[in-house]
Amino acid sequence: MESESLKVLFIGGDERFARAIAAMLHEAGGTIKADFVPTLEAGFIVLKKDSFGAILFELPTANTAGLFQATSLAIKAQRVPLIVFGSATDEAFAVEAVRAGAQDYLAKEQLDAQALQRAIRCAIERQHERIVLINEKENYHGVFDHLVEGIFRTTPDGHYLLANIALARIYGYNTPVELMASITDIGRNLYVKPERREEFVRLMQQNDTLTGFESEIYRKDGDTIWISENCRAVRDAQGKLLYYEGTVEDITHRLQTEINLRNSESLYHSLVETMPQNVFRKDLKGRFTFANQQYCNHYHCRLEDILGKTDFDFFPRELAEKYELDDKRVIETGQTCEITEEHHPLGQEKTFVQVVKTPLYGVDGKITGLQGIFWDITEKKRAEELIRRTSAELSRSREELRAKNLAMEENLRMAREVQLAMILQQYPTFPRNVPPEQSAFQFAHRYHPAETIGGDFFSVSALSETEAGVFICDVTGHGVRSSLVTAMIRALVEELKPLAHDPGMFLRKLNSDLFTILKNTGSPILTTAFYLVANCQTGVMRFANAGHPKPLHVRRRTDQVELLRNAAGKSQPALGLFDDPQYQTTETTLEPGDLVMLFTDGLYEVQGPNEELYSQERLLLDVKSRAQKPAAVLFDELLDSIRAFSVDHEFEDDVCLVGMEFTSKLAQKKS
Repeated sequence: MESESLKVLFIGGDERFARAIAAMLHEAGGTIKADFVPTLEAGFIVLKKDSFGAILFELPTANTAGLFQATSLAIKAQRVPLIVFGSATDEAFAVEAVRAGAQDYLAKEQLDAQALQRAIRCAIERQHERIVLINEKENYHGVFDHLVEGIFRTTPDGHYLLANIALARIYGYNTPVELMASITDIGRNLYVKPERREEFVRLMQQNDTLTGFESEIYRKDGDTIWISENCRAVRDAQGKLLYYEGTVEDITHRLQTEINLRNSESLYHSLVETMPQNVFRKDLKGRFTFANQQYCNHYHCRLEDILGKTDFDFFPRELAEKYELDDKRVIETGQTCEITEEHHPLGQEKTFVQVVKTPLYGVDGKITGLQGIFWDITEKKRAEELIRRTSAELSRSREELRAKNLAMEENLRMAREVQLAMILQQYPTFPRNVPPEQSAFQFAHRYHPAETIGGDFFSVSALSETEAGVFICDVTGHGVRSSLVTAMIRALVEELKPLAHDPGMFLRKLNSDLFTILKNTGSPILTTAFYLVANCQTGVMRFANAGHPKPLHVRRRTDQVELLRNAAGKSQPALGLFDDPQYQTTETTLEPGDLVMLFTDGLYEVQGPNEELYSQERLLLDVKSRAQKPAAVLFDELLDSIRAFSVDHEFEDDVCLVGMEFTSKLAQKKS
């Protein structure tokens, strides 16, 4: 029987991106249909009239206002999974968007039809679990209370209808109830200048929205602070104003910092004079007001020869006119401009530079000019020109490339053999020199790369006569790129053996080394990892997790299967993304007969009939039904079961399983 089609709602003002989304959904073969609306307000109206399986929201801006809109959507449609789209460069904001209620954050520049369809299906699957949590909450006020920013809802005449805990704390009150009972007239009780409320209402009447409205207000104790408000007017279907709702941020510290920075010109000069880049400033008429020493050295001139002059005094007219147009665009729009420019000062050789121009603001918040930073990329441009000149010759070498491709395929085949050779061939025994069947720890694994070579890796090592170390990792994607990172990790794991007894410190150092290697690659490479150290004399197992799927602890004596969660109950970042995160070491106890099962996410990211996903819940049930079987038998039957579930009867990603069975405790040695 044909599966029912899925209906989604797309909210976004970029028509070109909306068309691209429509085309990607069309590739789903008609199983995913979409309604398109351009604004958040229109989306709220449609959501009241119709039901959808998911909401796709194009973030207008990567700032607090955009985060508030995403939060509003998550609250208004709590039972519908929300997927937001934004820039791949806004990694920190992507995390905030997910924290605000989105199920996923997708980079617009990296999106394709397959990734979009999978994200929608996965978001719906995860939302089922989230709905259970939503039903357990008393009401949606809890969502507000977990936000760092203050949230409010007020009547036009200045009475609070809603406030969250963060807002109460900003204003110095213990609870939202106390705040709303104390401030009965916002204009008189809150603002230091009561006319600010009148200005607030006037702007809301004109625009229905307000962003960055800054005011000085009284706290409960009488002290004053500065706040910034973002707000929107909420109206009913007939357009009648119901209330104002928005966010409040305490900007006292930021304003003081800005004042200090603006008043500290010496600090600015000390910073820019130590930069290796060329820095200059211009006023609104294009006249130079500052240049650092690096800039002067670049153009072989003195600062006094530059000040008060314009580009027309130093460059050919056609170049000076171009620079002038770029400057005007930055000043008129207030937007940063990054471009590659040709520099050809009078009497000097032509060079190419990468330029970033940003507007400069005065204390009153108005643009007073611009600042530019640039660095020489002449050698890079020459290299690009050389590539262009040789492209014709390369196009005539297709047969040679074909031969090289064949050689590459052979190399990949050899690389696969090398990678498989890297996989552990013989497990350690505890104690040493006993037959494997008598070892206190017994191991098993299964490894299936999705392509010729894969991005999964594991290792099992004897740290002492009584301690075993088990490591598993998963590099994003599969193929050559992932396998190279895997090879690096294998080498780093070998180098870090002196730290192997402390899982948290081991992952921290591994992350530091990997971050140093990968930070200049141009794009983040996500690597999840899990590491455990188990003692067969005491039964104590310590472990740490770096964004990896939680392993399973199979307690055969009680026939229970549990997820190995860290003590804090919160996920910790994957390897290679941040400079120096902390990784928590968690301790638990093993009983004879227990099995610890480690695996990569390729095991359960499998699509079955009717586009159903193989869930973590189903994995737990399948393992529990085979809990009493040896690890090797359990693994083979589990893999066969998942293949049978899969539409293609295969895994789409690399799959790696590692099992550690605790058979018996070793006797304590007498001292």
